[in-house]
Amino acid sequence: MRFLWQKFGFYLVALWAALTLNFFLPRWMPGNPVDIMVSKLAQRGEVTPATRHAIELLLGMDSSVPLWQQYIDYLQQIFRGDLGVSVAYFPTPVVDVIGQTLPWTVALVGLSTLISFVIGVGLGMLAGWKRGSWIDNMVPSLTLLQSIPYFWLALVLLFLLGSVWQVFPLNGGYDIYTTSPGWTWDFVSSVIYYGTLPALTIVISSVGGWMLGMRNMMVSTLSEDYILTAEAKGLRPSRIRLTYAARNAVLPSVAGFAISLGFVVAGSVVTESVFSYPGIGSALLSSVNNADYALMQGIFLVITLSVLGANLLVDLLYTVIDPRTRARA
Repeated sequence: MRFLWQKFGFYLVALWAALTLNFFLPRWMPGNPVDIMVSKLAQRGEVTPATRHAIELLLGMDSSVPLWQQYIDYLQQIFRGDLGVSVAYFPTPVVDVIGQTLPWTVALVGLSTLISFVIGVGLGMLAGWKRGSWIDNMVPSLTLLQSIPYFWLALVLLFLLGSVWQVFPLNGGYDIYTTSPGWTWDFVSSVIYYGTLPALTIVISSVGGWMLGMRNMMVSTLSEDYILTAEAKGLRPSRIRLTYAARNAVLPSVAGFAISLGFVVAGSVVTESVFSYPGIGSALLSSVNNADYALMQGIFLVITLSVLGANLLVDLLYTVIDPRTRARA
């Protein structure tokens, strides 16, 4: 129990530090969302000082309020679930923008990361168990794919499978002409069809890393004394491979997988930019281009919570899958 309280305390402090940086970093960037809103309104007519002050209050950047008071107000708004109003999607609240875009990113990048992890770990286990086989010989080629810049691989697949052979659509998240969002088979099948090519790009570019890491850990684990003892007892090879070797070899990969899930939101920017996918990465790019502090802070908050949650999850999961950690706790 003490171990759990220590973990929760550490992550609460980390969350506070992240929220503090989340407040100050956007304000250190060049540009001002108030000026952007004023310039947009000035195109339609004269903007009075009262109008500018109203915009400052709306965006939580009242120049008459000290910065430390804005920081306190920001923390209070966070705990109330009020993330402000987006400039890029004005007058839509930031919570609504994140709520509309986050499911797209989680479904695409999250599922793709899960698929690449399962395939990579499975192939790595077989490659480490059967060294010198054709599966083991796949490691260099798959690792080479991981070293290729992701955007270049995405453009190549987009050109070949979207333009030359026209197997998949070039952009978008679903067919906006024949379907509408909803829990219908037409919409779900359209989302799967439009998301297949981006997902394929993620899987191809990341499966080699999982395979290489699992293969090396399997080779190292198979040389341990307890593996030799299990073989001397006459246990079945499948039991030795899964229960004794793979279970211990997969521990570093589990930690890496949890961290990868935490960075699902952060890693979606390039994916959604190349494929014009309507996820949170596109919203983040739009917020940067428009100096939208509120939206940037909201998205960074989601990234922070996902990373901290993933690390906490792997810490707790380690106490279940690794008895040695549970004994120390």
